[in-house]
Amino acid sequence: MSLSHESFTSPSRRAVVTAAGAAGLAATLAACGGSGDPGSDASGSGASDSGTASGSGSAKGSGKGSASPLAKTSDIPEGGGKVFKEQQVVVTQPTKGDFKAFTSTCTHQGCTVASVSGGTINCPCHGSKFSIEDGSVKHPPAMSPLESMKIEVSGDEIKLS
Repeated sequence: MSLSHESFTSPSRRAVVTAAGAAGLAATLAACGGSGDPGSDASGSGASDSGTASGSGSAKGSGKGSASPLAKTSDIPEGGGKVFKEQQVVVTQPTKGDFKAFTSTCTHQGCTVASVSGGTINCPCHGSKFSIEDGSVKHPPAMSPLESMKIEVSGDEIKLS
């Protein structure tokens, strides 16, 4: 079989530019779906070892109950928090003895939040920030709050419920 020159046509400039844009978008979305920096940041004005803490009142169950403690109350600084990557949760202590828990998945594009500082839970992917008090959006691009998770505080131990 012989092929003539007329059998092959060059792609249009528009097709090439569209394909390149799609490849770039796919790479960007793949990066956003990752966890970013897996580290956690426990920033705040000191830790509390108070055993009179309460869990998040309006929390929803996560179905990820844990037989072993997630953390000690002294691990969560007052005015700050800590991200637990493996359990996909961030625990905060907005005021002394008041512990809250939220999913660590950013509501913008599903990245894992990486740190807690300055009164906010921070996503490294696009800069979204959420309140340590109720998970509400403090800085876009996220438009929805972090989902509350239920925790139990018993003595100096914090467990997912």
